[in-house]
Amino acid sequence: MRDISDWWAGQGFIAVCPDIFWRQEPGIQLTDQTEAEWGRAFELYQGFDEAKGIEDIQATIDAIRGDAACSGTVGTVGFCLGGKLAYLCATRTNADANIGYYGVGIENNLDEAGNISAPTMFHIAEEDGFCPKEAQAQVHAALDGRARVTIHDYAGMDHAFARAGGEHYDAGAAQTANDRSAAFFNAHLR
Repeated sequence: MRDISDWWAGQGFIAVCPDIFWRQEPGIQLTDQTEAEWGRAFELYQGFDEAKGIEDIQATIDAIRGDAACSGTVGTVGFCLGGKLAYLCATRTNADANIGYYGVGIENNLDEAGNISAPTMFHIAEEDGFCPKEAQAQVHAALDGRARVTIHDYAGMDHAFARAGGEHYDAGAAQTANDRSAAFFNAHLR
């Protein structure tokens, strides 16, 4: 996440990576390099309180807006659980734009889709092992055609295709998704 934040900073944005698990284990440091860390990440994911997490992200949005370097517009971007949180930010916060990469579990909150008021983009891996095709179809059925929502599907891609060094990393698809994301934030946050 630090590398991704650095990338966004390199694109000219203020980039903040909040510790979303601070309520469970403050200061935890995880990578994707060991089975033990993966296991711990899934434990935290399963015990994560989404409502409190969104409250924390709203507090982060408010803090960034209060920073003298901020233009006044703030976007959210997330991956996996963070992809779902980006969706929930679109439905529950005052973020100005939101981007979700391979969000897991969005289909469980599609009843909130009518609350989306800010531009929101999703990157969906069509062969996502954590977001089955049925869930993807539900997301498309609820969100396709909404004026504020853009969905990009990535044929043949699995979960985390944009995570450099990850098992399913695909440089071409990652570049395409990141270019689309940068253009999206440049259009809606500048």
